Amino acid sequence: MTSQPRTPAVPTGRLVLLRHGETQWSKTGRHTGRTDIPLTEHGEQLARAAGALLGSYDFVLALASPLERARRSAALAGLTPQLDDDLLEWDYGGYEGLTTPQIRAELGYDWTVFENGVPPGQTPGETVEEVAARASRVVQRAVAAMADGDVALVGHGHCLRVLATVFMRQEPRMGAQLLLDAGSVSVLQFEREVPAIRVWNHGPAVTAAHD
Repeated sequence: MTSQPRTPAVPTGRLVLLRHGETQWSKTGRHTGRTDIPLTEHGEQLARAAGALLGSYDFVLALASPLERARRSAALAGLTPQLDDDLLEWDYGGYEGLTTPQIRAELGYDWTVFENGVPPGQTPGETVEEVAARASRVVQRAVAAMADGDVALVGHGHCLRVLATVFMRQEPRMGAQLLLDAGSVSVLQFEREVPAIRVWNHGPAVTAAHD
């Protein structure tokens, strides 16, 4: 009798994404990649409020970007994460600190970071594919741990949006359609063998300005 190949078990844990709380730059729509700036007072309140949403989860792994705004948000949310450079925000290169209206005024067309990318500046900058490559390493690590329980990732708006597309096995530019407010909580999981969104962008709206 020929034995049937075993179907790998579907991870039953949930993948919880926490975007860091508000900073002065996120509040005003400035692209904040590698600039390490703190949370505002409101940002700290948002991180604490996000922590109140995490009580029912059984985290076997928590990872965070090493930047202060992510580390502080994790601490205020009650998490003790390992730091992972792959969760750093998109490197915006020459557009670091600029708003989308400023960039569009300079270029003369409707620029977006997902479609048009960034030039080098004080840092080299990244393409969306390079951000997705980093995100894929985080997803592989997270999915492996989800076999044993829930996983928390604390990071940044654009990087987490790209990471969600990687988890969903979609083209990374789809991240442009996944708005993610500061201090929000999102939950991804498997529905049978299919990666799915259970909750997206849960939390109070922070600002009308989005980068």
